[in-house]
Amino acid sequence: MGHQREEVGNIPPERPWFKFWPEGVPRHIDYPEIPLFELLSRAAHKWPASIAFRCQEHSLSYKQLAELTNRLAAGLHDLGVRKGDRIMLLLPNSLEFVIAYYGILKAGGTVATVNPLYRQAELRHQLNDTEAKAIMTNGDLYPLVQQVRAETRLQMVILTDASESGAIPLTGILEKYPPLPPESAISPREDVAVIVYTGGTTGLSKGVLLTHSNLVANAMQNAVWFEWCSKDTVIGLLPFYHSWGACTCINSPIYSGAPVIILPRFDAEELLLTVAREKATVLYGAASMFIALTDNPSISKYDLSSLRYVKGGAMPIPPEIRERWEQLTGVRMILGYGLSEASPETHNSPLQRVKPGTIGIPVIGTDARIVDEQTGEIELPAGQMGELVIRGPQVMKGYLNQPEDTREALRSGWLYTGDLALIDEEGYFRILDRKKETIKYKGYTVAPAEVEAVLYEHPAVKECAAIGKPDALAGEMPKAYVVLKEGSTVEDDELISFCAERIAPYKRIREVEFIEEIPKTPVGKVLRRVLRDRERH
Repeated sequence: MGHQREEVGNIPPERPWFKFWPEGVPRHIDYPEIPLFELLSRAAHKWPASIAFRCQEHSLSYKQLAELTNRLAAGLHDLGVRKGDRIMLLLPNSLEFVIAYYGILKAGGTVATVNPLYRQAELRHQLNDTEAKAIMTNGDLYPLVQQVRAETRLQMVILTDASESGAIPLTGILEKYPPLPPESAISPREDVAVIVYTGGTTGLSKGVLLTHSNLVANAMQNAVWFEWCSKDTVIGLLPFYHSWGACTCINSPIYSGAPVIILPRFDAEELLLTVAREKATVLYGAASMFIALTDNPSISKYDLSSLRYVKGGAMPIPPEIRERWEQLTGVRMILGYGLSEASPETHNSPLQRVKPGTIGIPVIGTDARIVDEQTGEIELPAGQMGELVIRGPQVMKGYLNQPEDTREALRSGWLYTGDLALIDEEGYFRILDRKKETIKYKGYTVAPAEVEAVLYEHPAVKECAAIGKPDALAGEMPKAYVVLKEGSTVEDDELISFCAERIAPYKRIREVEFIEEIPKTPVGKVLRRVLRDRERH
């Protein structure tokens, strides 16, 4: 499955996005052939006394983090962990998560991450799918592990903050073993460093196999694009178990020597206070986070001028949210795109030229094109909708235990994203929607995001999601779920007419249902599957 990385760097020079390439950013990087944990070794050598991560009143310097991860690696090896063994991390954002992440890698193991909000069925699925040998978790989540342990291959449980019968305390390992990690012969291009699971928006989640080289490349692509350095301060709010959080809140900062201020959960007031107090320079988050921040009346009380930029992702950013954020704060909002199968970042806006409604252009060393969604082979010209395909050093090795899905996703060196998109005349890419989530109305293809973009223009709409409601005659009829802004009222007929005046007749919504909250994944992607399931029951 290594074929997808052979053609990296062969980007045709005529690609139109080169006209808008960020000044000072190289088009290609010589990615070092190193294991991911070597980024921490280099940081500890270059910035030993600098703060690496801080969570509340506790902090770790790069030297301390390197030593603790070395101790954990030595302990794991003594406990029987060998190269390729998979160890699950069931933890919220914390110092312990980072220690565990790099300690497992230094032991030669593979990190498998799981959402700490998951319950029994989801945890059991991922433990069995990965055949995890061990799991690292905390006292609060330990009862959940106990409930499924007998149905898995777990040999040991390591607790980060407690001592329980049947579990090994992390503190005991860190105190007992010297900072001498075992020698492990890592092949960066072939050996899997991390298994992350897709958001599960289309069914049972799949394990994405990311190699050491994939993750080193994406850490560098993000950091170099935005010129991160040791003087930056990054807010670590994105969930660490997710590929985007791991890239931008762990690996990119370590590559850059930048400190990370860890926030275990989102609280608008706490986030604003932290940015102002720490003089943070970088903040990444989902659209839902920025909606909450711009709706918070306290935003004007805090000095956010230290932020060089913020980046929104995980779901389309409504243009009015970006405009409102920039008006309220004076801080640029950058748009981009990624997916777990690409470690995850593939597109970013140039800092100097953000084009609203687009995801920007491909990042360093990455090629992208739009192909006919039926054949998957014919490259389409500007302005035509098709499937977005991507090629680059960050593209996954494949899916765990899913050879057919791997063959479908990785073809002739390209990652087929399943997203419908187009490239405009200037080379900027625009996502229209998920290929599998499009609405089929009387043979017409309707992109839900296009319907939602129109709804967002209505002053009463806070959030919305469009789906296809099964219909005997039309196949599917466009239906919108809408969350209204506090204090706003509007009738469904008014929203239906509002849309009808702004989009083609076959795209207009036929039904509106008002709800309290749009279901989303923890990183903010709309779970249209959940809404579709409501229509079928």
